[in-house]
Amino acid sequence: MSIFVRDSGDLRRIGRELRRMDDKELKKRFRKELRAAAAPLVPKVRASIRSIPSSRGYSPDGLRGALSRATRLQVKTAGRQAGVAIRVDGRKMPAHMKSLPSMVEGKKRWRHPVFGNRENWVTQGAEPYFYHVVRVAGPVSRRAVSKVLDGISRDIR
Repeated sequence: MSIFVRDSGDLRRIGRELRRMDDKELKKRFRKELRAAAAPLVPKVRASIRSIPSSRGYSPDGLRGALSRATRLQVKTAGRQAGVAIRVDGRKMPAHMKSLPSMVEGKKRWRHPVFGNRENWVTQGAEPYFYHVVRVAGPVSRRAVSKVLDGISRDIR
C-alpha cells in the first residue's frame, strides 16, 4: 500500500538530466530535498497506526508495531517508477503478516486466531489508518515537492 506524492514526466526528465550532467552534489541535494518535502507524512501515518483501537495497549512487538516499522518514505529519481512514495510495505512485515497492511486499511475483512489459539477465531474489521491521513496532509507535501522540482529545474538550466 502506497501513495505517490508526485509521479510525472517532470521528475523523470530532471533525474535523466542530472545523470547526464553527472553532478553528484546536485543529485544528492535533489534527493535530500525531495525526501525532506515528503518526510512529514511518515510520522503522521505512524501515529495513525499507533492510534488504531485495540483492547491491548500499544506494543512495538504487536501488529501495530509491525505496521509502524514497515512505514517508509521512498524516493526514486530514475525509471518509470520515478516518484516520491509513502509506503506501508508488506515485504517489511513478519512472514505471516505480509498481507495485513491492506487488510487493516480495509480492502477486505480477515480472520485470525485469538492470540494464536487455533480453536478460537474472529473476523477482524477494517481500521483505516493510511489514506485518510495522507489525503489531509498530502497537498502540503505535493506543493513542497513541486517547489523542489521547480528549484532544481532552475539550477539545471
